[in-house]
Amino acid sequence: MNWLSSRSFSQGVHVPEFKDATCRLPIRRLPFAPVLIVPLSQHTGAPAVSIVREGQEVVRGEPIAKAGGFVSVPMHAPATGRVERIALAPTARGDLSPAIFIKPYPGASQEILYGAPQDIEHMTPEQIIAAVQETGVVGLGGAAFPTHVKMKLPEGKRVDTVIVNGCECEPYLTTDHRVMVEQPAEVLAGARIAMKAIGASRAIVGVEDNKPDAIDALRKAAAPYTNLTIQSIAAKYPQGAEKILIQVLLGREVPSGGLPSDVGTAVFNVATLAQIGDLLPRHQGLIERVVTITGPGVAKPGNYLAALGTPLRWALEKVGCNAGVASVILGGPMMGAAVGSLDVPLTKGVTGVLVLTSREVNGSRKIYPCIKCAACVEACPMHLNPSRLGLLARKERYEEMENVFHLNDCFECGSCSYVCPANIPLVQYFRLAKQMNRKRKAIA
Repeated sequence: MNWLSSRSFSQGVHVPEFKDATCRLPIRRLPFAPVLIVPLSQHTGAPAVSIVREGQEVVRGEPIAKAGGFVSVPMHAPATGRVERIALAPTARGDLSPAIFIKPYPGASQEILYGAPQDIEHMTPEQIIAAVQETGVVGLGGAAFPTHVKMKLPEGKRVDTVIVNGCECEPYLTTDHRVMVEQPAEVLAGARIAMKAIGASRAIVGVEDNKPDAIDALRKAAAPYTNLTIQSIAAKYPQGAEKILIQVLLGREVPSGGLPSDVGTAVFNVATLAQIGDLLPRHQGLIERVVTITGPGVAKPGNYLAALGTPLRWALEKVGCNAGVASVILGGPMMGAAVGSLDVPLTKGVTGVLVLTSREVNGSRKIYPCIKCAACVEACPMHLNPSRLGLLARKERYEEMENVFHLNDCFECGSCSYVCPANIPLVQYFRLAKQMNRKRKAIA
């Protein structure tokens, strides 16, 4: 195993980390809620299709919905209990989506009864990809893109390096940190599975240097392997962005509008690979994930192993909330989204729950005209011109933003909004512009 020195990238921002409250706390299990709400769409792509009926008994780990196509994943019962109903449920996006409501049995042992050993060493890449889809694993870093689809390379593409993203540069969140510290063997097992599925000859695990205990744990676990490298990276936001991480670790630049496979790489989140490394050999499905619940509004912050479908309101009641809660964000403060209702469930893509009080939330911030200071230009890690894009957005020139100024290269990290002295909500403008362009293309 090679040990490489710290690296970084140009531009970006240094934001307060706010990780001390949870980074040293071990993962603890959150009790089962009285009712679990399992949405059929917890991922990018087609929703899953229910295969259970109301009133049916299910056991923990049992498939309850099948994939709705190749770009889709199945769902599994997060607890032994009874299907109370199949109905619409609120989502973090603010709309309603079909979901399976499961009432866990209070006296059940909640042992995982589904699954059987699989010999990964003798499986073909195609068999591994199919098995990964059966686990229901998606990108657990927040994107929730089906992992098996990422393993299925486009025609004519070859990948020589699997990159394992352990940066977790978003403030407050320590989910990936604790997974690396407590489950390094599973992380590396998942990396080796991904290498075999894709045909890569090596893997590099990139970890920010503010996580020395995670780096040490991974170094020890990787000692027997010559094709697994642990790379320390200087802490900076947004170091964990896919294209930036590729450039930092390999010096390869993904072309505008391109994919990592265009430069011979594939990138996976550490928590995603930890689940694959754990679930695939046992042929079991994803039914729970680690979520960081933290912030000034949380009485007992921590890294909690929560059953998928756990209602947000119930989870916050268990950890306790301080007085003056003003905002609840799913994810981190830079790229997360505030929820309008606490009656939404924790899903596969939820990395954290951030609870802020009125002290941290400034309320309405007055927006001033752009003063052409270029702070946003200097901060943008993709070397775009956020100021120009913002002005075009105000004039609703959305097509020009995309076709001339590379709007789609923006991954909405929020660096521009963070440094803007005029309080211009640039990221919100860009999200609206992308939505309008997608709507225009759908109608055309």
